[in-house]
Amino acid sequence: MARIGLLTGGGDCPGLNPVIRAIVRKGIDHYGHEIFGFRKGWKGVLENDAIELTRENTSGILHKGGTMLGTSRTNVYKTENGEERVLASLQERGIDVLIPIGGDDTLGVANKLFAAGFPTVGVPKTIDNDLNATDFTFGFQTAVQIATEAIDRLHSTAESHDRVIVCEVMGRDAGWIACWSGMAGGADVILVPEHPFDVDEVCAHIRNRHENSGRTFSIVVVAEGATRSDGGAAATAADTLDSFGHVRLGGIAFELEKEIEERTGYESRATVLGHIQRGGSPVAFDRVLGTRFGVAAIDAASNGDFGQMVALHGTAIELVALEDALSQPKLLDPALFETAQVFFG
Repeated sequence: MARIGLLTGGGDCPGLNPVIRAIVRKGIDHYGHEIFGFRKGWKGVLENDAIELTRENTSGILHKGGTMLGTSRTNVYKTENGEERVLASLQERGIDVLIPIGGDDTLGVANKLFAAGFPTVGVPKTIDNDLNATDFTFGFQTAVQIATEAIDRLHSTAESHDRVIVCEVMGRDAGWIACWSGMAGGADVILVPEHPFDVDEVCAHIRNRHENSGRTFSIVVVAEGATRSDGGAAATAADTLDSFGHVRLGGIAFELEKEIEERTGYESRATVLGHIQRGGSPVAFDRVLGTRFGVAAIDAASNGDFGQMVALHGTAIELVALEDALSQPKLLDPALFETAQVFFG
């Protein structure tokens, strides 16, 4: 029997509650552990703000989006005496092992704590699917489904009004959501961070479609982090940085809307899906993957497999070193983007 702590950090993500539920259910029923959840991510650990998690208070959360514990983008190592405060909180609570659930920022803190001597087990979470060493992260499939449904709806109004519609989706460093949803939604152009774009080439694809295919509308899907081949910076929605040094991206769709209309003469409109992509109930895949990750994480914590992250390899859940998962971002598969390009224009 041990006392296990867990937290959810970074952006909210469909599938977080299934992870929490799975950790609690197997942790209590199989191992006899006590489980404590820290509120608001690393902020809760810094402030020693936690609740005991039980079968009763985690019942009925499987289908719910978001996280019952709340979350924040708090960087322990940008906080005065942050590491010391975190270790003091964990000691005061009697926590034996900590399971942080998050992306590269949240798990980066977990890896540093492990290096400092505290037992941690990571669970990968990001709708962007850009964490290394796992085939998929939970939340990604839900985000893709939401974006695909939105693109389906945009087809209707684009065709009705003979418009070019530019749909902006999430993806800071990697274009997984843009590529998957663009392919599934029949987009005519897909723009991703891994392949800087030339506006003239984008317009050429659109002109070709309108002039040679008999179509009078087009759909462009663009990741928020997409950049121009002339070296222009990604579009930003704010100048301020978060505690991990990230600028808030957004607005590239509006830039493209204006430029496409000016260069082609085709009426154009922009749509930014934003947080719609990460909200709401997780699809079945993410409920199952989150559950499998939660069970594997509590097994690893109970078996002493510290400094590890649970990961999906093919159909199997395996353990990988946290430092390997954080070594570099997992960028879009070039072969997948090459397949998508077949349908441009």
